[in-house]
Amino acid sequence: MTAYGFGTTLRNIGFDDAVQRITEALKTEGFGVLTEIDVQATLKKKLDVDFRRYLILGACNPPLAKRALDAESEIGLLLPCNVVVQETAGGEVGVSIADPRVMFTLVDNPSVASVAAEAEDRLRRVLDAVAGGQA
Repeated sequence: MTAYGFGTTLRNIGFDDAVQRITEALKTEGFGVLTEIDVQATLKKKLDVDFRRYLILGACNPPLAKRALDAESEIGLLLPCNVVVQETAGGEVGVSIADPRVMFTLVDNPSVASVAAEAEDRLRRVLDAVAGGQA
């Protein structure tokens, strides 16, 4: 994975099923999906190029977001938590999540650090739930 996120590769799971599982696992951890960006469709429409299935989900946990916003009014620049679901070259599904702790290192505020730590814990459980539930 990257220095700014964590993830896994799902095997024997279709793309749409993976998105559904991730959405449900996010819900279990108190996150809703506020935005959904279909990169494949956008690149086709704007550039007329073909691209693999690639979806960016903007996930938000309202109580955590409120705590972060109360502590740092401009933190909205780093919200929501992005989750990427993409087809891999091998036909599997890659899932990656932006690491809130890394994102929030830009903010020198201990109150925000505790929110980021809790968000990371919850998002890692999301990833574990999806990866552990493979067929």
